[in-house]
Amino acid sequence: MIGVTIAALTLVALPLGLAMAAISDLATMTIPNRISAALVVGYLLLAPLSGLPWAEIGLSLLAGLAVFAICFAFFALNVMGGGDAKLLTAAAVWYGYDHSLLAFLATVGFVGGAVTVVILLLRSQANSVMAMGIPLPASLVTAKKIPYGIAIAIAGFLTFHQAPIYSMATKAFY
Repeated sequence: MIGVTIAALTLVALPLGLAMAAISDLATMTIPNRISAALVVGYLLLAPLSGLPWAEIGLSLLAGLAVFAICFAFFALNVMGGGDAKLLTAAAVWYGYDHSLLAFLATVGFVGGAVTVVILLLRSQANSVMAMGIPLPASLVTAKKIPYGIAIAIAGFLTFHQAPIYSMATKAFY
C-alpha cells in the first residue's frame, strides 16, 4: 500500500507545484521561493522511494544545475525573472538528464511564445475587454513583463508523462 501512496504523491507533486506557481505568477507576478524549494525537496524525498537509481537522481540534480546556470545568465541579462528561473530549475530536476528534459524545455519555449502572444493581444485590447466587464488581473493588462510561470506550468503538464520518475511511479498501479 505504501508503494501506491508514494506513487500517487509522486504523480501529483510536480503538477500541483506548477499549478500553484502559475496561479501566483498570474495573480501577483511573483513565484514564491517556497514553491520551487518544495519541488526540489519533494523530488529528493520521492525519487528514491519511487525506485529511481541513485545515479539517475544525481543526473537529475546535474540537469537542474545546468538549467540553473543558463537561467541565471538570462536573469543577469534581465531576460528572465528570478522566480521563473528558480521554477524552471526545480522542474528540470523532475525530468532528469535525458530526452524528457529537452522535450520539457522545448515545450516551455513554444508554449511561452504562445502565452506571450496571447497576453500581448489581450493587452492591446484591454480597454475593450474591461469595458465588457471582464475583470483581468494586472499581470495580463498593465504589467510590463510576461507571467512566464504560466508557460512553465503548461509545459510541465504536457510533458511530465515523459519524465523517468513518472514512469517509475506509474508502475505501482499495474
